[in-house]
Amino acid sequence: MRSVSVFSNLSVMALLAGGVVLGSLGGCSSQEASSDGFNMKRSPTARYGLATPERLSYAALDRLRHRVVYDGRYIPISYPNGDVPPSMGVCTDTVIRSYRKLGVDLQRLVHEDMSRNFYSYPNLPKWGLSGPDANIDHRRVPNLKAFFARHGGRVPVTSNARDYRPGDVVTWHLGGDQEHIGIVVDRVSSADPSRHLVVHNIGEGEKIEDVLFQMPVSGHFRYFPGVRRGTKYASAN
Repeated sequence: MRSVSVFSNLSVMALLAGGVVLGSLGGCSSQEASSDGFNMKRSPTARYGLATPERLSYAALDRLRHRVVYDGRYIPISYPNGDVPPSMGVCTDTVIRSYRKLGVDLQRLVHEDMSRNFYSYPNLPKWGLSGPDANIDHRRVPNLKAFFARHGGRVPVTSNARDYRPGDVVTWHLGGDQEHIGIVVDRVSSADPSRHLVVHNIGEGEKIEDVLFQMPVSGHFRYFPGVRRGTKYASAN
């Protein structure tokens, strides 16, 4: 498994700079294909209004149309369906906004679960929390990992690329208590067609990259709750 040093100097500097970027959220390369002019098609299953792996993959690919500056400041947001300004975000926001396209509001779901089960979630000392905070909880990788696992979404972490399917959510260790998160999509690596690409934001905006095993994998999830057709969601556009 390659180390994180494969990433560009800019990505590494953005992630390791600390302070505002990683200090607020506590968790959050080789470019396989440019997102410029990316040909995005509507998911064939979109008309059914269900949360499916295919639709999550399409929603993640659709994120490549957006210009997002990596910025992890704490910002008060509305609830439910709250979002930071669309021009900013971190790795977790890529996941949150992709699920929103499926009608799944992770802000509400994580907050409700944390409100009932606060001590079942990690509470890193640097966060200094005494209770849930709907502004930020869902934007922290350890909390998303705990939520997916608590709701039956955890699948085994392996070194076999074929085990990672489009629509899967993957997390990686970056060192210390820092973790990263992204979505496996329906595009394959030019170096190994059995390995799917990942849409993520690791310091340089949202990209599609061949990074599945370029960092130590810390979590592997498939989370697709039932969503009724016509469910309203907040657009990240």
